[in-house]
Amino acid sequence: MMKMDFRSVLSEYGNALVLLLLCLGISLVTIEEQSATSSSAARELAMEVSAENPPGSNVLVLVRTGEGASRFAKALSESLSAEGLQVVESIVGTPADARKALESQKDELAAIVTGEHMAVFASGQLPALASANDALARTKTYRTETYLWPNFLKKDNLFNVLKQVSVVAIIAIGMTLVIITAGIDLSVGSLIAFSGVVCALAIQYLGGSEPTTSHLWLGSLAGILICALIGMGTGGLVTVFRIPAFIVTLGVMFIAKGLAFILSNSEPIPVGNEGFAWLGRGSDLFGLPNSVSLMILLFVLAHVVMSRTSIGRYVYAVGGNPEAARLSGVPVKWVLVFVYALCGLLAGLGGVMEASLHVTGDPKSGTLVELQVIAAVVVGGTSLAGGRGKIFGTLVGALIIGVIRNGMNLTGVEAHMQSVVYGVVILIAVMVDQLKGRFK
Repeated sequence: MMKMDFRSVLSEYGNALVLLLLCLGISLVTIEEQSATSSSAARELAMEVSAENPPGSNVLVLVRTGEGASRFAKALSESLSAEGLQVVESIVGTPADARKALESQKDELAAIVTGEHMAVFASGQLPALASANDALARTKTYRTETYLWPNFLKKDNLFNVLKQVSVVAIIAIGMTLVIITAGIDLSVGSLIAFSGVVCALAIQYLGGSEPTTSHLWLGSLAGILICALIGMGTGGLVTVFRIPAFIVTLGVMFIAKGLAFILSNSEPIPVGNEGFAWLGRGSDLFGLPNSVSLMILLFVLAHVVMSRTSIGRYVYAVGGNPEAARLSGVPVKWVLVFVYALCGLLAGLGGVMEASLHVTGDPKSGTLVELQVIAAVVVGGTSLAGGRGKIFGTLVGALIIGVIRNGMNLTGVEAHMQSVVYGVVILIAVMVDQLKGRFK
């Protein structure tokens, strides 16, 4: 009995366990010495500098460009001034910028106040610079305290992982429904490019070189709806003419990609309003990127639809046994049209999100995204044979793919080896799916 319970738990939550183990493993291998950059760390460092230097002493703030650099430099400057010290300059930049600032000092400099990275530079270069500039003869270097922390678990990196997977995850919602019905949609990557180009062209047509917010909304809606209509047509070909979904969506993939290049003359189409970047780059809800907020909302809605409504039950029924579903009164053809239309609509939304990120409709966007989407769905536990899969499992699958990619980038794995790893992950996911079916 315990053995069966263990298998059931592993089957239900195995993907989540894999995600947790991946996060733990990547966290362990990306642990590095970090420099404290909080406001309290700035105050403590300012107190240390003031304790060793008289009021009015000249100090220079040097902070290396990076995560939270400007905020930390401002906190340092304010804390030092509050302690009665004279901040002659606050530099946020590279070692070259720091060297230029030090060489240009005319008045005696009592201290260089900096973070970890600039401290290494200052300590190494200060003796040579002091020999050529008397103003640096008595200069001391002060740095913030350091601590060990994984680069993977930095807030900006975690937000970056979520932001990178958001488009793939959103489209994977539609792909999950398609695969549950034992279908496939290879056209979503090309629809991303097509949607982005249509969106940008519609905005240009409606608003010219200075489009308003209403033009941005209408253009985005045009890109999304035309892809939904294409998805509806795909579903119609699959149901009415009984053409295999693989062949239909392969043809649509080539058509959509070709049209994207034709309509754009093979050139990116800029959108003349930076407000268009709101969805792709904005962060309005508790600092969470808007694309991530949208992803979470859509997954919650999709979960409710698939678990609490008749539409969800129909989708599972069609995937499990379409003939039995038809005999039970399920409108099989309409269900198939619905799932392909939804997949097309979400691909169109993904195209708008990509265009928003770059403020440009690019016909080259979306390349091979369909493979990432299918990988996320399969890794998330949806059976390619149809009839089985969960929406939140797909979210976990997308996160697994995103975490693996981020981990490989952080550890310096080269691009071709990353492709090998992705392939291995997909094969393992498919083998696990097959083994689940055998041992049930």
